[in-house]
Amino acid sequence: MRIFAVAFLALVTLAALAPGLLTGGTPDAADALAALQGPSADHLLGTDANGRDVFTRIVYGAAPSLLAGLGATALAVVVGTALGLLAALGGRVVDEIVMRLVEIVLSLPTLLLALLVITVTGPGTVNVIFAIALYTAPSYARLVRAQTMVIRNAGFVEAAVSLGLGRGRIVTRHVLPNAFEPLVVLATIEVGTALVAAASLSYLGLGPQPPAPEWGAMLSAGRDYFSVAWWIAVFPGVAITLTVLSITVVGRRLQRRIA
Repeated sequence: MRIFAVAFLALVTLAALAPGLLTGGTPDAADALAALQGPSADHLLGTDANGRDVFTRIVYGAAPSLLAGLGATALAVVVGTALGLLAALGGRVVDEIVMRLVEIVLSLPTLLLALLVITVTGPGTVNVIFAIALYTAPSYARLVRAQTMVIRNAGFVEAAVSLGLGRGRIVTRHVLPNAFEPLVVLATIEVGTALVAAASLSYLGLGPQPPAPEWGAMLSAGRDYFSVAWWIAVFPGVAITLTVLSITVVGRRLQRRIA
């Protein structure tokens, strides 16, 4: 299972970085005469209602789908780490304020919060990234805060303070390196969650706009034709599922190795 997960993620990454190596077509090439054709030698995964090749669109859809998941996770890690450090090192009042804000965000329904953000900012990949990062950052903030609270009382940190090292150097030399491993494990697992969230928002029409290929949007476009052309929705759904499962397998394996 682990080998399959790594191999599949490598394939998805290749599709995102160099889609032309996997398909010779273009995602927007339409052929009305080939509309709604099933999987065949000419069209490996069939065609959609506009006669566009589903396989080609899935390959080209890997980039925006991964960009949303990875981008949201990266932004959440940065923001969450900053908030966690601020809460742990900023004093009791600052800690109380930051953690109350974190608890408020975590108490809100995640999809509803994302919908509210995108309603204000408008649809698009960048806004989807910001919306997902907003409600996932608190998890990283709590993790970093907890790690920092433990590390700041360690003997080597107290020694560094006695030697006159500034707070910034202590954070970069001692706190962040010791919080790095659990942070990486959480981020690896959460990439899959962010990818599903991005696909869900795209399914609702709030992600990349047509005719841009994106797995969630393709899944949404295929629902109206499911009874006559199931492949339009099924194969993008399979791509999302296998990608998320592969990320989860790799993340769990990494978690066990670090533990």
